[in-house]
Amino acid sequence: MTASAAQRGLWLAGLLLLASALLVALGTGVGSAGLENLWPALWSEGADPAAHAARAMAWQIVWDIRLPRTVGAWCAGALLGLAGAVAQGLFRNPLADPYLLGSASGASLGVAAALALMGGGVGMVGSAKGAAVALVFSGHWLVRLGLTGAAFAGAVLAVLLTLALARGVQHTLRLLLAGVIVGVVLGAFTSLILLLSPDSLQAMQAFLLGSTGFVGWTSCLLMAGVWLLCVVAAWALSRVLDGLALGEATAHSLGLPLAPLRAALVAVLALATGTAVAQTGLIAFVGLAAPHLVRAVVKVPHGRLMVLASLMGAVLLAGADLLARGLIAPQELPVGVLTAVLGGGYLLWLMHRRTGTGGVL
Repeated sequence: MTASAAQRGLWLAGLLLLASALLVALGTGVGSAGLENLWPALWSEGADPAAHAARAMAWQIVWDIRLPRTVGAWCAGALLGLAGAVAQGLFRNPLADPYLLGSASGASLGVAAALALMGGGVGMVGSAKGAAVALVFSGHWLVRLGLTGAAFAGAVLAVLLTLALARGVQHTLRLLLAGVIVGVVLGAFTSLILLLSPDSLQAMQAFLLGSTGFVGWTSCLLMAGVWLLCVVAAWALSRVLDGLALGEATAHSLGLPLAPLRAALVAVLALATGTAVAQTGLIAFVGLAAPHLVRAVVKVPHGRLMVLASLMGAVLLAGADLLARGLIAPQELPVGVLTAVLGGGYLLWLMHRRTGTGGVL
């Protein structure tokens, strides 16, 4: 890596951290009640009960709802961006994404099974017109823990099933095909459960569309801790990705024990993806697009690429969450739908540009 590339990488990291701080600050003011309405109540000095109640309500909105939601979106995006960089390096495929080993389908199956066992409508609230307006994550804390645990357990079990079907991590192509097969099969089981338990279908939409609306401080701490662990592990394992980028034979010639290192990278990928999916549902394209955006700016080794892709994913999801809250306020768009539209549009444009110049992704 040249000195100029290292300097560009540092500049990019600084810009992404600055954008992250700005997005967190903006996250306190975007919602059904704008910051211009909250600000007077936050700092009002009236002693009467009405002023005190307004001040308490404003602080609750900012501290208990908006800040953890924004920070949670940042953490989930960081996990997905890191997982996307690991997946693309591990499979040596720029179209690889964090859900490639079947983790998304496994998490969906876990949530669908949990909802069916709980009766399908747990935690859901109907509006005055009879339409469901609350997500399944808004129920009792025990229900939320059950759904979160079911999603994480399903994601991990799907990855283990993929590894068993691929007979380990020695053959990348076999691992890739096994992940696709597991994803399709578990997706079919999820559809079957929803067909047999129609009451779960409406609640399941919250998970499938993705949302950060009910992320609390506990979820933020969990995701931040897992992110730090995964970043350290990925940085330590980055040498094997640099070797694999030069080919299997070159990696072997460097004396790298590929089988255990691949297994460790798969564990990082599964842990990061499973944690993010368990807290926010299925968020599309963040893990796929983040490494592409970093590589479009600077060419760096995999260690720095994974850190930068993690920061890029955090900025992407935090920004998408703000757009989802503000575009049609006071109503909200599912953030997973928004990332799919924006990320898919970006990749289509990228494919069109590269095809026109005779290149590939």
